[in-house]
Amino acid sequence: MHPSDPQAPELVRAIEEERARKDEYFRLAPDSPIPPDERDGFAGLAYFPVDPAYRLEGLKLDAYDGDEPEAFDLPTSDDDLRRAWRAGTLHFSLAGRPLALVAYDLGGGSLFLPFLDATSGRETYGAGRYLDLEPELDGTFTLDFNLAYHPYCAYSPYYSCPLTPPENRLPVRIEAGERLAGTAAPA
Repeated sequence: MHPSDPQAPELVRAIEEERARKDEYFRLAPDSPIPPDERDGFAGLAYFPVDPAYRLEGLKLDAYDGDEPEAFDLPTSDDDLRRAWRAGTLHFSLAGRPLALVAYDLGGGSLFLPFLDATSGRETYGAGRYLDLEPELDGTFTLDFNLAYHPYCAYSPYYSCPLTPPENRLPVRIEAGERLAGTAAPA
């Protein structure tokens, strides 16, 4: 989506409202990943500003054509393994640069898209961020990096989170979605 698209302000408002709901959940829910002794002082998650340029619509899920097996065991943050299937590849471009990410089926219905980028380990969680994808009515996918989130293991060691496979490491900065607390948002 281009920032001048008439729907851009509506998109920004919807994402900001969703972020406020998530912050409230993390602050109050009994099953929040924020440790109970930290919830009273929890002021909310840190985010990059919503940027419609990081919303890519109409992407086709191409058949996986990499060298790795379709079914594999995905390592997790607690040294466990989780069965996964390479569902396909999404090809897209950001700032004129062609990129691709592999989407995985973990058996939960939606497609799982973990990724690392040039902000990982500095401004965002070092093990990557996640997106969950559902097909649109026409069978295409929307890749909205504004919705990128940190796994629960970023907040507490009591969670087991899938690690990002090497094929989903992007050589660019994705300045969208969640970022680490204490890091400055870009101007």
